[in-house]
Amino acid sequence: MAFALSQIFVVSMVDGGVSENPRGVAGYLDMLGANAFGRYRDLLEQVARAPVMGVYLSHMKNQKENVATGRIPDQNFAREVMQLFSIGLVELNLDGSARGGATYSGDDVAGLSRVFTGWSWDGPDTADSRFWGWDGATRDPDREWKPMQGYSQFHSISEKRFLGQVVPAQGRADPNASLTLALDTLANHPNVGPFIGRQLIQRLVTSHPSPAYVARVAAAFNNNGSGVRGDLKAVVRAVLLDPEARSTDANAGKLREPVLRLTALLRGMGATSDSGKWLIGTTDDAGTQLGQTPMRSPSVFNFYRPGYVPPGTLSGALGMTVPELQIAHETSVAGYANYLRGGIQGGFGQRGTNHQAPRNDVQIPLDAELALADQPQALVDRVTARLLPGGANDALKAEIRTAVESVALPALRADGGNQNQVNTAKRNRALLAVYLTAVSPEFLIQ
Repeated sequence: MAFALSQIFVVSMVDGGVSENPRGVAGYLDMLGANAFGRYRDLLEQVARAPVMGVYLSHMKNQKENVATGRIPDQNFAREVMQLFSIGLVELNLDGSARGGATYSGDDVAGLSRVFTGWSWDGPDTADSRFWGWDGATRDPDREWKPMQGYSQFHSISEKRFLGQVVPAQGRADPNASLTLALDTLANHPNVGPFIGRQLIQRLVTSHPSPAYVARVAAAFNNNGSGVRGDLKAVVRAVLLDPEARSTDANAGKLREPVLRLTALLRGMGATSDSGKWLIGTTDDAGTQLGQTPMRSPSVFNFYRPGYVPPGTLSGALGMTVPELQIAHETSVAGYANYLRGGIQGGFGQRGTNHQAPRNDVQIPLDAELALADQPQALVDRVTARLLPGGANDALKAEIRTAVESVALPALRADGGNQNQVNTAKRNRALLAVYLTAVSPEFLIQ
């Protein structure tokens, strides 16, 4: 759920300012996890006040307007908090279909931008030096991940109009009051349930949910059954327990994105980390790696668009949204296969030192598979059961078994002189069974 939220409320370490604050990014991901099953309104405030978000979408150190100099507040976050984090571009029905009309105008962006003035680093005071980050010895060492605080001297006192709401002109600037009304307005907008709910269905279950499925999830967002709006636990429950979540329709399911293919492989095979820190690092390169790294999307619009309909495909001909296909192409398909081949064989991630010899940090143990190497069907059954919990079809199992059996397994000589050759053949059989399962369509499609 935290990973799904990170693809809706995007910050990216591709941005130089964000990459300079790795603790801030780690804190941001922790924050998404901590709020994953809480109230959407609380999550939205944590996102708005996150320092790395302030850096990424430039509302940290955003100053009030100045008529004399012609300065106006930065509008970047004001626009994206509406377009991407809450209400989207067009008015929606409960089922996610377009009702017609834009959700906001340029005037709404301008009015909301004044709300996001006067926010900067957390600390024990709101001195100018702390706002600018020049606080030196008194700087909070954890400011990279603590929520930003308001600085009234930099906050606009002008009237702020947006989405039919008004923050009256303030005699004394009150950034917290402005923020509260703004986020309450966004969180209560009727678009939020279908807009956020549909994306969570896509991330967790299926790429092209039916309007009825979206409507049921949006209804759970609007009311968790106890009169509470925006209860994300109720939303996730509605997403996962909906009858369509277990649909056997040919159009159901989704293409696993590369990161989730790797985590499914590592989890399913019981992978271990020599360092205990899982030092896999960036996997951006589509030609030699995954073509995707968590918290490193190319822009605030994530790795792919939720409304992406792949051209020149059968799903595209049906008008189906398949977001993950936006990053699937000839290079990434080959890159994934090659990356997995190397990782399954020699481990993933950084080179480290274990108690025996230097090797890559993340390893897939194969002891149980090696023990079945002379029983091809049992080997294939075990691997497919671990990686394809929905069940592997007979054709796939037969194909993998044929490949496994193509690796000749020599008989061990009485003197044991060919033990190494026997061990190598057994290992190659085990590696092949895991590899072919992990690159099969049955594994790639959830």
